[in-house]
Amino acid sequence: MKRTMHRGAFLIGVMLLSGPTIASELYIYPAKGQSAEQLDKDKYECYSWAKNDTGFDPMAVPQATTAPPSNEKSSGGVVRGGVGGAVLGGIIGDSSKAAKRGAVAGGLIGGVRQSSQNSAAERERREWEQRESANYANNRNNYNRAYSACLEGRGYTVK
Repeated sequence: MKRTMHRGAFLIGVMLLSGPTIASELYIYPAKGQSAEQLDKDKYECYSWAKNDTGFDPMAVPQATTAPPSNEKSSGGVVRGGVGGAVLGGIIGDSSKAAKRGAVAGGLIGGVRQSSQNSAAERERREWEQRESANYANNRNNYNRAYSACLEGRGYTVK
C-alpha cells in the first residue's frame, strides 16, 4: 500500500514539475512592438483559447485518465500450496512421509506462483504509469502548439 502511494505521488510530482518546465521553455517576443500590457492580455486570451481548443488546462492539477491497477500483493501462496500438496501427497502416497513431501513441493509451487502474480501486478502498474505520463505529455504538447499558434497569429514570435 505504501509503495502504491509513493508511486502515485511520484507520478503526480513528475506531472506537476513538467508543466512549469514546459511552459517556461516558451519564449515570446513581441515582434510588432506590442506593449507589456498587450502581451499579458494576448497571453491570457491565447491561454483560454488553447485550453478550450485542446481540452487541456496547464494550470489544473494533473488527473489520471484511467484508474490505476490494484497494486496489492497477494500472500499465503506458500501456505495454500503446502496444504494442497500435503493433502494430495497423503491421498496419493497414503503415508505421512508422502504428505510431507507433497507439502514441501506444494509450498514451493505456491510460492513461485504467488511471486509470478506479484511481478505481473508490478509490471502492470509500471505500464499504467508510463501510459499516463505519455498521455499527459501528449496533451501538454498539443496545448503548447495551440497556445503558440494563437500568439503567432497575433504577431508574436514564439520559440
